[in-house]
This record gives sequence, C-alpha cells and structure tokens, in this order.
Amino acid sequence: MRSRVAVVGIIVEDPDSTPTLNSLLHEYAPYIVGRMGIPYRQRGIAIISIAVDAPQDTISAMVGKIGSIPGISAKTAYSNAIFDD
Repeated sequence: MRSRVAVVGIIVEDPDSTPTLNSLLHEYAPYIVGRMGIPYRQRGIAIISIAVDAPQDTISAMVGKIGSIPGISAKTAYSNAIFDD
C-alpha cells in the first residue's frame, strides 16, 4: 500500500455540525496521526488540524465527506513523499 502524509485544515462555523464531524473522524481513526482543535470563541468558530498518513484516495474521500457537512470547510496539504508500506 502506498501512503502519503497530509495535514487537513478544518474550519467549523456551525457548532451543531460537530457531532457529525467527530463521527466521521472516528471512522478514519486508523489513519489519523494527531489532531489539534482550537476554539476561537471571539469569532464563534473552531479551527481543527488533523495529521494523517493514508493512501491518497482515502485522504481525498475523508476530506470530501468532511467538506459536505453543512457549516464545515476543509482543505488538504500533502507531503511530496510517498511511502510504500
């Protein structure tokens, strides 16, 4: 299996969507290396960054599903390194 390391930046503008996001992230837990969440109370949003190590198709599928949740946006930055597991 070929995998890549990536960072996914997530902005949560609708706090009611957080349970859906957390459930989705739980599905992809085997690929998540680390997660950091910052509540930005002054702006009423949350900023989450997720480090993942997974096949590119898996990362793309996860980010696509995250982006389809109302009130949430996500972008990905990929490492250029590709790993053979």
